Amino acid sequence: MSEKETTFEEKLNRLQEIVRSLETGSLSLEESLSVFEEGIKLTKELENKLKEAEEKVLSINKED
Repeated sequence: MSEKETTFEEKLNRLQEIVRSLETGSLSLEESLSVFEEGIKLTKELENKLKEAEEKVLSINKED
């Protein structure tokens, strides 16, 4: 069985959780680096998804 793909909204929510946890300063250095790395990965994935959506909208508008 394949793993369910995480939605844009779920990724965005996770990124917001990461930002909040980093802002509190309650994580160890190792934990901070780990969640920071996860946040960077999520940011890139979200940016790519937004770019895909923008290209689709532009393509649809060209058809009109």
